[in-house]
Amino acid sequence: MKNNITVALRAGFVAVMLFAAMAIFASASQARTVSPVEGAAFNVSQSMNDNLKIYTGKNVVIHLRGGKTLQGYVKSVSNHFVHLEKLSERDFYDALIRMEDISAMEARFREMK
Repeated sequence: MKNNITVALRAGFVAVMLFAAMAIFASASQARTVSPVEGAAFNVSQSMNDNLKIYTGKNVVIHLRGGKTLQGYVKSVSNHFVHLEKLSERDFYDALIRMEDISAMEARFREMK
């Protein structure tokens, strides 16, 4: 009798685990789509300055010639500087970056919906 109870408990446990796995799989397989971010664009015929102006108020990653990377929101852009605010991983910090020190920039072009 004790053996029958153990077998029944094991079978019940396996059934619960299979049901949980199916529920997780079903929720993970719900259709999510990738859609373009409105207004995201690079224009290779324009300067870095002009491309950064498009992202005023948006989050970007800026790579500097020295190898450092800064991520934050573009507050303003002039001919010689870009002001990044709300730097990632640095609470309460902003950065003023010389245009001539920028080697590349990254921006989000797609998002999951």
